[in-house]
Amino acid sequence: MSEQVFDKRNRPLRDLRISVTDKCNFRCQYCMPAEIFGPDYPFLPQHKLLTFEEITRLTRIFVSLGVRKIRITGGEPLLRRDLPVLIRMIRQVEGVEEIAMTTNGSLLAKHAAELKAAGLDRVTVSLDSLDDELFGKINGRGYKVGDVLKGIEAAEQAGFKKIKINMVVQRGVNDSEILPMARFFRGKGHILRFIEYMDVGNTNGWRLDQVVPSREIVEMIHREMPLEPVTPDYFGEVASRYRYVGSNVEIGLISSVTQAFCSTCTRERLSAEGKLYNCLFASAGVDLREPLRSGKTDEEIRAFIKSVWEGRDDRYSEERLLKTPGLTPRDKVEMSHIGG
Repeated sequence: MSEQVFDKRNRPLRDLRISVTDKCNFRCQYCMPAEIFGPDYPFLPQHKLLTFEEITRLTRIFVSLGVRKIRITGGEPLLRRDLPVLIRMIRQVEGVEEIAMTTNGSLLAKHAAELKAAGLDRVTVSLDSLDDELFGKINGRGYKVGDVLKGIEAAEQAGFKKIKINMVVQRGVNDSEILPMARFFRGKGHILRFIEYMDVGNTNGWRLDQVVPSREIVEMIHREMPLEPVTPDYFGEVASRYRYVGSNVEIGLISSVTQAFCSTCTRERLSAEGKLYNCLFASAGVDLREPLRSGKTDEEIRAFIKSVWEGRDDRYSEERLLKTPGLTPRDKVEMSHIGG
C-alpha cells in the first residue's frame, strides 16, 4: 500500500534523511566543537545504532507513505562500516527514486567507486575553504584541502554527476573564501552551494552577526561573474539556484536564516539510534527503535509514522525570522538587478 501523506501545513512527505552514525573525524566549530565532543564524549555504542536491516525496513515503510528520496548522513557516514552494503539494500526497495549522501569527503577517495557500484546516485561534499591553514582550523583536526579534493575527483571518476559542494559561510571566519571557491568550482563544473550559518544545536556559539546573507553572496559573485536565476526543479527544493551567464554551471544558496523555506519542507530526519525528527531545529524526536525491536508490525509502525507527520506543524526558521532582532522581513533585491 502506498499513499501520499500531508502535515498540518499541507506539506507532503517526500524525503528521508538517514543518519548512520553520530561519529565524525572532523571537529568543525559550527557542528561538533572539539571542546564539547572531546576524547571522552559518549558516542553511541554499536548496539544502539539501527542495523542495516532496521534502516531498510523503515525505508520501505516510509516509501509507502510517499518518500521517494533518501539521503545518507552522519556524523560522517563513511565512518559507518560496510556502508555500500546498506546502499545496496536501500537500492532494492521498490519506490526509492534517488539515494544521495552528504560527506566531509576526507574518506571519499577510498570508497567512491564501491558506493557508485552499490547504487548511490549523488554525492554532496562539505568544504568550507580552499586554504589549507584555514581549513585545518575549521575542521579542528588539521585535515588538508587536498584530502577532500581527491575525494571529489574520485567521485567524478566513479561516474557521479552534478557533484555538489556545500560551504557554510561565517562572517569573519571564511567569508574571504567565497570568491576563490566560486572561481575554483566554476572551473571544475561542480555545483557550489553556499549555506548561511545556522543556529543548529546548542553548542556552536551561533550569533546573527556571523551570518552572511545569501543576497550578499550572490551580489559579490555577480559583480565578477554575472549570474542569472534558475527555475526550481521541484516543490521543496532547498537551494535557490543561479547559473553563470553563458554556461550551464550553477551555484546554490541555502538561506535558512534570512529566507526561510519552511512552507515547502518535505523532509523527515532519522537519527542513528532511530529517533525521528520533524525539523532540523527540533528539540526532541520520537523513538522508532523501540517499536522495531519490540515486535511491532510494519503496519503498526507505519500508522505511528503517519500520525507523527500528519501532526507536524514545525516552522522554526520562519519563527526565527519573525522573532530575531535584526532579522525582521525586509525588501529584497530585484531579480532584474542581478541578471534575472
